[in-house]
Amino acid sequence: MASLNVGNLGEYLREQRRQAQLSLRQLADAAGVSNPYLSQIERGLRKPSADILQQLAKALRISAETLYVQAGILDERDRDAVETRAVILADPTISEQQKQVLLQIYASFRKENAAEAEAKAEATAEAEAGAEAADGGGGDAGTSTH
Repeated sequence: MASLNVGNLGEYLREQRRQAQLSLRQLADAAGVSNPYLSQIERGLRKPSADILQQLAKALRISAETLYVQAGILDERDRDAVETRAVILADPTISEQQKQVLLQIYASFRKENAAEAEAKAEATAEAEAGAEAADGGGGDAGTSTH
């Protein structure tokens, strides 16, 4: 599975590098890694650390989180959030300050919704536990009255 992620990461990096119109050497220089090392990453032979991914993302002007998902470092379930963040960060029509405000609002909505979902799950679990106790208790009470 990890090798699959590494291969996907390499393909993704190569595509991002090509879209940025950078040569392998240019990206390696911009990210502060060696040309052979970057080549091995792109071919899926090496798995870079989170720090190296962050340097590559900065050089490519993309979200580091996007690379973390591609590398399997960040949970797949967070992909939608990562993609949303990446789209906001990449939008050239809004200022950096506006991007940060949008990201803060987005994060607060996600946190609020996660808390509500957790509370709902806990309430459901408590209700199910109460129902089981009532069923079990009712059966015992019926037996003792006979």
